[in-house]
Amino acid sequence: MIRRISAIFLLVATCQAQTSSFAEHLVKAAMERTTRTVRYEPAYVRIDYPGGDVAADTGVCTDEIIRIYRALGFDLQKLVHEDMRRSFSAYPRIWGLKSTDKNIDHRRVPNLQTFLKRRGASLPVTRNAADYQPGDLITCTVPPHLPHIAIVVPAPDGGETPWIVHNIGQGPKCENRLFEFPLTGHYRFHPRAE
Repeated sequence: MIRRISAIFLLVATCQAQTSSFAEHLVKAAMERTTRTVRYEPAYVRIDYPGGDVAADTGVCTDEIIRIYRALGFDLQKLVHEDMRRSFSAYPRIWGLKSTDKNIDHRRVPNLQTFLKRRGASLPVTRNAADYQPGDLITCTVPPHLPHIAIVVPAPDGGETPWIVHNIGQGPKCENRLFEFPLTGHYRFHPRAE
């Protein structure tokens, strides 16, 4: 019995360490993105599949999240596209699409929100800074009504409220703006190798 309980504690500790390690890698990849010069460019672009990306010096908020996860070996383009192919009706009909589009589907915040919810990554949205851990994703609405996505990172000034890395129009930046806009989603997506 004691051996079994010890094994359970070891398994829990290992899972916590892996989660923490994954989050640390996400934060490191996010901070690396802030060293890049990226012109905000929301235009539709045909890209390769899988592993496609718009030009490295262009992109929007979703492209930063895609690039951060890709740095850890996870291709959101492929993951979102495959999930949308399986369950197209579960995704928003905002754009009037009748089928998937591997060039753009993963680059749309509402689609990422749906994908993350479907993967069980959704967490409560609160105004409590302690609820937002490094590596978490947040979505919000930027006036007048634009969906936006960012990744949570530790506050570089040592403050209690985490900061975010995002591209809101001036390229990838690390900023103290977690609660600036109305939050619409909170996610912790630590995928396993597939």
